[in-house]
Amino acid sequence: MEFTSLDERNRVKEIFEQISSAINQLKEWNAGITSAEEYYISSGGMQKLAASCMLIEAIGEGIRQIDKISQGNLLTERPEIPWQDVIGIRNHIAHGYFDINGDLVLATIKNDLDALQQAVKYFLETL
Repeated sequence: MEFTSLDERNRVKEIFEQISSAINQLKEWNAGITSAEEYYISSGGMQKLAASCMLIEAIGEGIRQIDKISQGNLLTERPEIPWQDVIGIRNHIAHGYFDINGDLVLATIKNDLDALQQAVKYFLETL
């Protein structure tokens, strides 16, 4: 992928670095969570759920920005990631299209972050 400026390339790399950090935080914060019910049984669990939602939202926003900067050309290098779904979950959380669903958040964290992290690593190594 060719960028029109070094600033664009650097901005995309910075966003990917932030996404990588958010993924690591999500994994760390939720490592001991085995059921969405664990979010709801204490105020600490609810805080963890809310914080996790904020990071998921930030990841989706970062992907949205990268897609805009690259005019839709960069993310196609990793088609195994459902990029529009990553952006879509951000939209749902940010705009309150549904109540925060612990099952969806936990499934996203446990099932989807490893592949996303590998794609982010790929982009960080190739940019």
